[in-house]
Amino acid sequence: MGMVPCVENISYHSMPDGRQIAYRHCPTAKADGRATIVFLPGYMSDMEGGKATAIFEQERQDGCGCLLLDYSGCGASSGDFAAGSLSRWRDEVVSLIEAVVEGPVIVIGSSMGGWLMLLVAQALGDRLAGIIGIAAAPDFSSWGYDEAQKASLARGETVLEDNSYGPEPTPTHAAFWNDAQSHLCLHEDIAIHVPVRLLHGQRDADVPWDISMQLARQLRSDDVQVTLVKDGDHRLSREQDIAMLLQTISTLVEQTKSEA
Repeated sequence: MGMVPCVENISYHSMPDGRQIAYRHCPTAKADGRATIVFLPGYMSDMEGGKATAIFEQERQDGCGCLLLDYSGCGASSGDFAAGSLSRWRDEVVSLIEAVVEGPVIVIGSSMGGWLMLLVAQALGDRLAGIIGIAAAPDFSSWGYDEAQKASLARGETVLEDNSYGPEPTPTHAAFWNDAQSHLCLHEDIAIHVPVRLLHGQRDADVPWDISMQLARQLRSDDVQVTLVKDGDHRLSREQDIAMLLQTISTLVEQTKSEA
């Protein structure tokens, strides 16, 4: 369904309206019931990031399945970033998983991808084997903006903020914000029952580490572990951070395989 091979091992998945979602997929080479890893990048990020590429290479070497993707309007995917929203990107991720992945799935989400991870996880139902959040940022449309910014967004205006990772300011479009406000989740139980691992740097200047603590409290799963990295920043992309992430993935894959 909508899969067209392209250069550099990138393929494209067609959405019903013609949007082309770029992805990289390596199927599992082991018929032992282990889950495929699906990585969801952060806001305005893509599958070329350090964590995504490290995960993909590790899973490929281990013979495990892995799926990377770019949301519409990001990276190699088609579409306008201004039209992006959590709902739109959730639907893209779920559609892609249904099209190319067989068997159980472990969803990993970084920053905004950690909020999207929760929406995708609930949509996957019984296929979900586990989730891993990296500086997960659920509800950031609420706690991440001051009252003046929220008022601007409510009026349909775009809010621009300084970008720590590039020369251009980071935009938040009103459509994204309004949609995000409909997905606030930290005020209620989150109906996810699978094993959960949350990694967060305590020197994160973008997402307070207490957000991971709040998320841990709201998840219905009894198997929730939070790892705080005292000197870790938002990206958690240092060599030791990547090593910790890959070990977390490996352990969770083995755990969920044994429970399959």
